[in-house]
Amino acid sequence: MSLREDPQAPTMRVRLDMAYDGSAFHGWAMQPGLRTVEGALRLGLATLLRREVPLIVAGRTDAGVHARGQVVHLDLTEAEYAQLGRDHWIAPEEALVRRLTGVLHGERGAVVVFAAAVVPQDFDARFSALSRTYRYRIADAPARRDPLRRVDTAWHRVPLDAELMRLEAASAAGLLDYGSFCRPRERSTTIRELHDFSIRRDVDGVIIAELTADAFCHHMVRALMGACLDVGEGRRAPGWLMRRLQEPIWDQRVRLAPPGGLVLESVAYPPDEQLGRRAAQTRARRQRAEQDD
Repeated sequence: MSLREDPQAPTMRVRLDMAYDGSAFHGWAMQPGLRTVEGALRLGLATLLRREVPLIVAGRTDAGVHARGQVVHLDLTEAEYAQLGRDHWIAPEEALVRRLTGVLHGERGAVVVFAAAVVPQDFDARFSALSRTYRYRIADAPARRDPLRRVDTAWHRVPLDAELMRLEAASAAGLLDYGSFCRPRERSTTIRELHDFSIRRDVDGVIIAELTADAFCHHMVRALMGACLDVGEGRRAPGWLMRRLQEPIWDQRVRLAPPGGLVLESVAYPPDEQLGRRAAQTRARRQRAEQDD
C-alpha cells in the first residue's frame, strides 16, 4: 500500500544531497512544459516508487544557476524505504542512490544524487538550514577563459578592478534589508543576514566571489554581483552598494550578473537535536517580518 493509499502509514524522512548543471534546466522549480531539476528528480522518484513524491529543497535556484551541494528532503513509508534495497541486499540509502543514478541516466549527467540518508522527522531542508554558500566565478580577460570551465564561469568582456569589488562586497555584509537586491514577492521579507561576502582573484587570475547568508531571496546573489560588476567596470563610483542598501527598492538600476557563473556550493545545518528548534525559529522570524511589512 502506498502513502497515497494510506495517508496514516508511518513515514521516514530522507535527505538527498545532489548536484546539477543548471545550464541544462530552466531552474529548480517545476514549470509546465519546461525541463527543470525538480521535474527530473520527481520523475525519477515516481519511476522508482510508483507515486508522486513531494520535495522540499534548501534553495530554489534560477534558470542557468548550478549546484554542487543542494539538499532536498522527502518522506517515504517504512515499507517503501525497506523495499529499496531488498533485491540487492544492500542498505536502502545506498540502493536509493544507485537506482536514482539509473533512472536519471537520461539527463546525461546533468543532475546527480550522490548521497541519501534517513534524518530526524523534524529535519527541514529549507527551514532547518543555518546558512547557504554560493560561489561566483568571473574570467575578465581572454587568457583567463578556460573552455573546460565555460559552464560555471562568467566570461566578462572588459577588465575588472577586483580590489574595488572586494571593498564593495565587504561593505554589504550584515543583518540588513536587501530590498534593492531582491526581486519583490508578495508576503515575503527582504531582510537577510549576509554573514560573509568576499571577492578575490584566484591563482589563475579568475575572480572568485563567495557569499554566505542565512538565506537568499529571489535574485539576491546575482543582483549583488551585478552591483559589484558595475563598480569593478567603473560604471558606478565606489560606495555604490552602500548607497543602494539605504534605498531598499527594486528598480531599473538593478543589474543581474549572468546566471552561468553561479554555483550553490553548500548548505549548513545544526546538530540533529537542534534541527526542529532551528526550523521553528526560522518560520517564526519569517512570519514576524512578513507581518511587519
